[in-house]
Amino acid sequence: MVQLGSLRQLTLGSFVLALIPLIALLWQSQSDLAKVGQMTTLETRFVVEIVGDVQQLDNAVVDVERSIRQYSVLKSERVAAISDNALEQFALAADNLCQGLGTGEVCSFLTTQIDQLADYRNIEDQLLLNAYLATIKDSVKQLRADVERVITERVALQQSDLNAMQAKQAWSTAMLVSVSLMLILLGSQLIVNPVNNLKKIIRILAHSKGELPPLTRHAPKELLDVEKDLHWLYDRLQQLEHIRTALLRHAAHELKTPLASIKEGCSLLSENVVGDLNDNQREVLSLLSGSTQRLNTLVEKLLDYNLLLQQAQPKLVLYKPQTLIDECIEDYALAIQNREVVVDVQVDEALLDEELFRRVLDNLVSNAVAHGAVGRPIFVKVYMSKSTGESTEEDMLILDVANHGKPISSESVTTLFEPFIRGSEPRNDNVIGTGLGLSIVADCARLMHGDVQVVEVDYADVCFRVSLSQK
Repeated sequence: MVQLGSLRQLTLGSFVLALIPLIALLWQSQSDLAKVGQMTTLETRFVVEIVGDVQQLDNAVVDVERSIRQYSVLKSERVAAISDNALEQFALAADNLCQGLGTGEVCSFLTTQIDQLADYRNIEDQLLLNAYLATIKDSVKQLRADVERVITERVALQQSDLNAMQAKQAWSTAMLVSVSLMLILLGSQLIVNPVNNLKKIIRILAHSKGELPPLTRHAPKELLDVEKDLHWLYDRLQQLEHIRTALLRHAAHELKTPLASIKEGCSLLSENVVGDLNDNQREVLSLLSGSTQRLNTLVEKLLDYNLLLQQAQPKLVLYKPQTLIDECIEDYALAIQNREVVVDVQVDEALLDEELFRRVLDNLVSNAVAHGAVGRPIFVKVYMSKSTGESTEEDMLILDVANHGKPISSESVTTLFEPFIRGSEPRNDNVIGTGLGLSIVADCARLMHGDVQVVEVDYADVCFRVSLSQK
């Protein structure tokens, strides 16, 4: 494959190639215009000359008739000389007109008539003389009619040539413009394809989905350099992701051992194993136990998030969503004892991963408990819906977890599902969140070929909707 040059060279080269057919079209148009001009000049000159010859012939035939009739009356040699000159001028005009017309029959007959009339001195019969003059006038009239016919034919022929030239010009224009457009599309495609490849790479980097396509072999050097930089960035991000996963795994694991020791020490102190505690010591022990519990929750979340990052493929089987929802509500019985949980499950079985779906439920219900209005109900709905794709409709399992409370602002929605992002609203349980709950929900939904988003419903202020494909 030939390596393309720089983006500037490709753009200029495509522009020049696209101009070549247009230049050819312009040259052909100029050539046809020159031919039309030349043809128009020739036809105009012919018409002017032929009309001039007809005018001379008309004048000459009038002079001949007048001078010969004068001679027949006066019998004067001076008038005879004028008549001879008039006949000579008439013969010359007739010859010029006949050469221009190219009509042989009428011209031959007219020549014969001129020869007969040239003996006008010996014609004594006035009727015969009048017949000769009338015949010549008829021949001149016939020549005039031939002139009109020839001019009409030449105009028609010129119009036909112009129509043919116009059709040729239209066909050439369509063909050359089409070639120019094809060259423009080809040049633009040589730029668009690498740009689309760059957009694909950027989308993969943004969503961390799939492998990068191989390096393009035929692209402008600037775009190829950008693609190489993106590949390097992808490798660097992969390295950082491995480092982050290892850091989370080791940090969480290393925290478990001293945390267990602290919890065990707090338990021994609370049971008065090392002696009785006074009120101040019990208050300090209570604060220490609460901090230890919060730290333990944070470590468990980190371990859970780390485990989720390492899970490659979900195990999708037919399972009853009602069972998982009941188990989740039972686990949160203490936290929701002062609230009503409205459960509406309209699906008997669905294709899902039991562990991932349970994590989604745990985190969404925990989020509703922490941020929902105290004393107001929590809604959990499961139902089927149709998602219209590019060519077919797809069955989707929908899980809605909604609650009353302060609505989520549109600015917060854009970063709501990113890891380690905590909301600014105060929690009902006064526990500092880890910022991983909704990120775990988004990752679990993605692993089950779905997604999660914040939607508006008429029965609650905040609603998280998880859509899972059932294909």
